[in-house]
Amino acid sequence: MSIELQAVLKNKAINGWSLFWLISVPMSIVMVIAMTGVDLTTGPGVSTMIGFSVRWAVPFIFLVVAISSLQILFPGPIPLWLLRNRKYIGMCFAVAMAWQGLFIFTMSVFFRDYYYDDIYFLRDELEGSTGYIFLTAMVVTSFRFARKHLTPKQWKLIHKSGLYFLFAYPFSVYWWNLSYYENPEPIDYVFYWGGFLAFALRIAAWSKQRLQRARKLAPESGAPLPLKVLGSALIAFGLLVSATGLRWQKHVTEFLTAPEWSAKLELWLPYWPFEPYLSLFIIGFGAMLFTQVRSEATDVSRTGGRSPEAL
Repeated sequence: MSIELQAVLKNKAINGWSLFWLISVPMSIVMVIAMTGVDLTTGPGVSTMIGFSVRWAVPFIFLVVAISSLQILFPGPIPLWLLRNRKYIGMCFAVAMAWQGLFIFTMSVFFRDYYYDDIYFLRDELEGSTGYIFLTAMVVTSFRFARKHLTPKQWKLIHKSGLYFLFAYPFSVYWWNLSYYENPEPIDYVFYWGGFLAFALRIAAWSKQRLQRARKLAPESGAPLPLKVLGSALIAFGLLVSATGLRWQKHVTEFLTAPEWSAKLELWLPYWPFEPYLSLFIIGFGAMLFTQVRSEATDVSRTGGRSPEAL
C-alpha cells in the first residue's frame, strides 16, 4: 500500500510545475467565473472579489507554514510529497495573491472615494504593502537567476521572515473576526483554526527537534519536573486563550494600548499589540520550558560530548 502510494505521489503530473499548473489554472478559471457574477463597475463589487481571492490564498499559506513540520512529526510519503512540492504550493499562493493585488489596484484607481471612505486604514495598507514586498522577494528568489546572488543565510532570512509575515496577516484577520464580532461566519472558524493548527505544528516540530538534539548530547537528560509541569500548564493556558478571544480581547487591548506611546504605535506598526498571537506566544514559551533539559546536557556539549566526570 505504502509502495503504491509512493509511486502515485512521484507521478510527474502532480509534482513540480505540473502541480502548479494543475492548481493555478482551475483556480484562475474559477476567479474569472466569479467575476462574471458580481458588478465590477462598483466599489462593493470589486471589494467582494478582493475577499473571494483572499479565501483562495489563505489555505496555501497555512499549508506552506505546516509542511516542514508535518514531515518532522509524521514522516511518510504524503508529508514528503508536500515538502518536495512546497515551492510550487507557495507559487499557487502567489497566484491567488496576484488576483487579490489586481482587484486592490482596480479599487484604488477606479473607486478611490469608496476605497478611502470605507476600506482604507493606514495600518492595513502598511501590512498589505509589506506583505506584497515580501511575496515579490520570495517569488523572485525562488528562481536560480536571483537566488545565486544571495548567500544561504540571506535567502533563508527573506523566506522565513516573509513566511511569518504573510501568515500573520490572514491569521490576525480571522482571529479578529472571531474575537471582535458577535456573529462570525463559519469560514472564519475554519481559517482561524486552520492557521492556529499550522503554527502549533511548527511549535511541536521545534520542540521535538529540541529534545532530539539534547538527547544526542546527553541521552539521560530531561527537563526538571517543575519545568515540565509549568510548561504543560502554559500550553494548556495558551489553548484556552486561543479559544476565548471574544471574552478577553477588549480588556487586553485596552490594557496594552493604555500608554500613549502604545496607542500611537497601534496606528502604524503592523499587528501591534499582537493580541492574535498571544496564545501562540504562550504555547511556544510553555513548549520551551517543557523541553528545557538539565544543565548536564549543556555541560556535555561544552566538553566535546564527554561528561564532566570523565574529564
